[in-house]
Amino acid sequence: MENWQKHISINSKIRSGKPCISGTRITVSDVLSYLASGMSTEEIIKDFPTLSKEKIMAALSFAAYRDTMTKIAFAS
Repeated sequence: MENWQKHISINSKIRSGKPCISGTRITVSDVLSYLASGMSTEEIIKDFPTLSKEKIMAALSFAAYRDTMTKIAFAS
């Protein structure tokens, strides 16, 4: 998903600045944890009706984008 920006927001006053699904207090990390625990997209939406498949995919897309931007500095 290329348009994750319309579904993910970062606000220092919400959840300590963690990336969240826009308009909610649900973090990208929360969504990833639900998926990692084995919940299906449908189960997540049932538990959190403010989410949609598009927003869940945006969380995954954001995580993939963030991973490509991560750099590790090695001590020499």
